[in-house]
Amino acid sequence: MKNQLAKVVDKLNKRPAWLRYRLLSFVLGKTVKFVGTAGVKCIDLSLKRSIFIIKNKSKVRNHIGTLHAAASMLVAETATGMALGMHIPDNKTPVLKNVSIDYVKRSTGALRATASLTDEQITLLHSDDKGSFVVKCEVIDEANIEPIIAKLDWAWTLKRRH
Repeated sequence: MKNQLAKVVDKLNKRPAWLRYRLLSFVLGKTVKFVGTAGVKCIDLSLKRSIFIIKNKSKVRNHIGTLHAAASMLVAETATGMALGMHIPDNKTPVLKNVSIDYVKRSTGALRATASLTDEQITLLHSDDKGSFVVKCEVIDEANIEPIIAKLDWAWTLKRRH
């Protein structure tokens, strides 16, 4: 059974590709203000994968001219969170539990984060009321190098009734 996010993405998938990802980026940026402020953009979002980019613009650049460490983490967090978001049942809340980022190379230009869940992870989301796992994420720069190794551990629990 598809959740609310997956249903919205299905509706957007009926639009031309150039418009669908602009709309999704706009809606995400309005919902998660920091994502919008930093300029994180959706490239692809489906049940199979989540791809987001962040361009090396002055507002997210560090003192050496590359993407700031926080901006690098943000694109990985967005991609993994949206990959999880496409599958998590509407009665559960996702929370980022732990982040480990190894900065292994100086990045060149924009960063592209690609994330996906395994079939086993999707099954856990649907069967367990709470739990956690690391969402697979690869972050590549414009030189096709992986400047950071990102491990993001996402947790979930049943939503609280108010």
